[in-house]
Amino acid sequence: MTDPAAGPDLAHDLSRLTGVRSGKNSYYPAFVRSTERMQQTVRAMDRISRAVVRTVEGPRGLLEEVARAAAGHVHAEWAVLALSDGHLQGARPRFVAVGPDGETRSDADELPEGVRLELAAVRSGYAAPTARDDGWVRVAMHLEGRQVGALSTRHGLTHEPEPEDLAVLRILANQAAVSLHTSEQYQAGVTLHRRAQRLKREAQAQARDLAVRTEQLQRSEQRLAVALQRELVDDERHRIARELHDSVTQYVLSAGMALELARGEAAARELTALADQLTEAKTLTQTAVQQLRSAIYALAQGHSGVATSLEELINQVAANHRSHLHIRVVAEGRVTDVGEGVRHELARSVGEALFNVAAHARASKVVVRLRYRPEALTVSVADDGRGDPTELRRMLRLERKDVGDGRHRGLVNMADRMAALGGSLAFRRARLGGIRVVLHLPLPVPETPTTPTITAEAR
Repeated sequence: MTDPAAGPDLAHDLSRLTGVRSGKNSYYPAFVRSTERMQQTVRAMDRISRAVVRTVEGPRGLLEEVARAAAGHVHAEWAVLALSDGHLQGARPRFVAVGPDGETRSDADELPEGVRLELAAVRSGYAAPTARDDGWVRVAMHLEGRQVGALSTRHGLTHEPEPEDLAVLRILANQAAVSLHTSEQYQAGVTLHRRAQRLKREAQAQARDLAVRTEQLQRSEQRLAVALQRELVDDERHRIARELHDSVTQYVLSAGMALELARGEAAARELTALADQLTEAKTLTQTAVQQLRSAIYALAQGHSGVATSLEELINQVAANHRSHLHIRVVAEGRVTDVGEGVRHELARSVGEALFNVAAHARASKVVVRLRYRPEALTVSVADDGRGDPTELRRMLRLERKDVGDGRHRGLVNMADRMAALGGSLAFRRARLGGIRVVLHLPLPVPETPTTPTITAEAR
């Protein structure tokens, strides 16, 4: 039975509102029924209002109270509240059934056949709101203008449910619809939250994996840079060894042969003093050849270590001169990485300074000192030889004017390298007694230093 349309008659509207029908003989009985119905309605609303505030139980507690309130309002033996298939698919529970004992049933197979058929009709979505001869009264659950389910009761009233009774059942049903909709949204929110947490964990795992891979890549890049350093140093060593073998050694051997011929001629002419001097000169050339061969052998040997820092790279360069010099490498301060290219240029400059010491300074001891400061890096090469800083400064000025004798062309190369890096080259008197070559490099080093123009290293 559907609700009749409201008519224009004010008395009829009053009757609908209060449940009282005017009439001389029926006024008091109608008033009593209206009062009882009002009390039942208040009790029903009170039950669901108390269920609403019990949020810990979730929607099930409210739905059970709605079903009990509906059953109590129409004296029903059974009350079934169910969602139609295809509506509010994420809402739980999908149905609630309350039996004569007031207990709920959660398994459809446990329901009596008539109740099970009513539940199936509501679930199918084809059951329209109605009142039937078998006592079942069904009202629709509406949400946002569409029917999403129904509330069915098998009433025990002595008369057909009146429109006011149906209105109470609709209020209860719609309250249940709102609760189920809220439950669906909550479940969707929970699902979304869990998915977000899972995605967060996956993102964190990927970030950790990326960090590991980045570290591996950095190590690989470092190994590649070291390999390039080794290749550069080895190429330079082999080049110097070839030049020493193909040119310098041959010239010294030729000089020794010429000296031997001159010594023989001087001895034949009984020029004893000259012959002795030529003999001493030949001995010097033989010593020079032996030293050259030792140097060629050392330069031709492959790299035995991997330079990962400026200190290690300088130690490798110093190893080429340790057969004639006692060289100590000292590092002070917190190490600052200046980059592979800068390390290479500094190491070449130190190698140039060590070669000059070995060739010209008549020294036996050398100290290479690396001094790290937040604002600058200073590399110095100090020896105990007989060199003069003033003479080196004069040689550098002459070589820049291209009027030198070529023996100190490496000084210009060192100065040009440091200028290209934004640094400077200086010569000081060393505490050991000889010369201290100072390479001063301000920090940080420019990312793209000027490429120096290096002249031929004729020493």
